[in-house]
Amino acid sequence: MQHLIIYAHPHLHSFSKAMVDSIAASSKKCGCEVMIRDLYRMNFNPILSYEELQGSYQGIIAAEIRYEQQLISNADLITLVYPLWWMGFPAILKGYLDRVLTHGFAYKTENGISCGLLKGKKLQQFILIGSNLMEYQRRGFDKSIQDTLVDGLFNYCGIEDIQHQIFDDIHLVNDQARQTMLLQAAEITTQNLSAAESSFQ
Repeated sequence: MQHLIIYAHPHLHSFSKAMVDSIAASSKKCGCEVMIRDLYRMNFNPILSYEELQGSYQGIIAAEIRYEQQLISNADLITLVYPLWWMGFPAILKGYLDRVLTHGFAYKTENGISCGLLKGKKLQQFILIGSNLMEYQRRGFDKSIQDTLVDGLFNYCGIEDIQHQIFDDIHLVNDQARQTMLLQAAEITTQNLSAAESSFQ
C-alpha cells in the first residue's frame, strides 16, 4: 500500500505539519509506504506558463511534473493537508494541481465531452480553518467548499471516493483539543487505508 501526502504550509512547525506527522505515523503502523510532498520545502513552482499549458495538450510534460504524476498513479490513498486561505487552497497547492492534473493524465476530452482518468483512486482532505465550523455551516460555506475544492475538482478527474474533514478554530483551541484532532485524522486515515486495502482483496 502506498500513501501519498501532499501538504502546503509555509511554517516549519505549523499545526498542519503536526497533522501530516500524525497521519504519516498511523500509515506506517499499517505497513504503508508513505511519500510526503511538502510543497514549500520543495520550493515548488506553482506558475503554469502558457508554453507549459500548450505543451501539455501535445503530451509534452516536464520531468518534475511527470514525477508527481507517477506518485499519484502509484498511490492507493492520496491525502491533502492544508489551511483554507480566502476560501481556497494556498496558492502553492493550487498551482501544484494546475500543473500536475494535466490533460491526458487527469482527464481527456473527446468530441467535446470530458472524462476523468483517475478512476479508482481514494482521496482524503484535511482542511484547517481559523474560523468556527458551525458558522461556516450556517452560511453554507461548508457546502461551497465541498462543491468546489473537494467534489467539483476531483470528481472531474474521475475520483469518486473522497472524504474531507474540516478542523476549525485552530487558533483558539487548547493543546488537548489539538491532540484530539490529530488522533481523529490518524483514525480516519487508518480506516481509509483499510478500506483501500480491502478493495484489492
